[in-house]
Amino acid sequence: MVKNKDKPKPWWKRLTAKGMALIAAMCMMTLPATAHADMQGVDMSNWQCGADVYNMQADFIVVGTTWGTGQVYNNCLVSGVNTDANRMIAQAQASGKRFGLYHYAMGGNPEAEARFFYANTLNYWRHGIVALDWEMDDNPAWGDWDWVRRFMAECERLSGGVRPLLYTGPVAGTIPQDIRDRYGLWIAQYANMSPTGYQASPWMLGAYGEAMRQYSGTGVVNTWSPIDLNLFRGEAWQWDLYANPAGGSTPPATPAPRPHSRTLPRPTPTRVASATSCSGARPSGDSP
Repeated sequence: MVKNKDKPKPWWKRLTAKGMALIAAMCMMTLPATAHADMQGVDMSNWQCGADVYNMQADFIVVGTTWGTGQVYNNCLVSGVNTDANRMIAQAQASGKRFGLYHYAMGGNPEAEARFFYANTLNYWRHGIVALDWEMDDNPAWGDWDWVRRFMAECERLSGGVRPLLYTGPVAGTIPQDIRDRYGLWIAQYANMSPTGYQASPWMLGAYGEAMRQYSGTGVVNTWSPIDLNLFRGEAWQWDLYANPAGGSTPPATPAPRPHSRTLPRPTPTRVASATSCSGARPSGDSP
């Protein structure tokens, strides 16, 4: 006896099933594309002066803007200020990319360095994220976490509440809990120094609860190499909340396709800057 489930279906049922499958496939093809939850981007120092940011494949760029309190001259750095930063940020905005700024700590008075950073970039605050680049090179205060606390607190005071990200390397495991609790982390850690392209799941991703991860110091984007590749662990509206905690944009009901097309209002530029070695040599490790 043949079981009922093995009997061939009537021709009209088979035709209806095929029709429904075809309609479903067509509907799937017409659905809007959705964005990956994370954003991919690059950080730009004075070593990338002149880069074509407008056509660069990236959801965001973070531009090095100031170094210490003005002691550095090299490439496009003049008195510790990156003279190409305004152009880079303008191109990022014009092409719909999010942007950020970072300051390289040189271990002087932390309040003075925070004021130098803010004074030279203030018109960009609350439009892009800001960050402290905390490294060993050229930094006699390295290891002094109270220096970091004081710098961050002064930035918050000057800006009326914006909290910078803290960029550092694998020493992230030693960051005191109070700093972790208050500030987003941007961690640089590479599996090796082999060139990579963008990666959705970099090595050691999320090991420190970081907001952003730099996972390649020898990345390749368009024709630029080496360049630091980064993954921001969130969407554009979350980036905006780091930039402006008092008024980030509302999350969209349906995520927009990448790259993001929204252009931020362009602020009137002041001087802005980046990072390099005092000796003029390309820094090693995580240095910009």
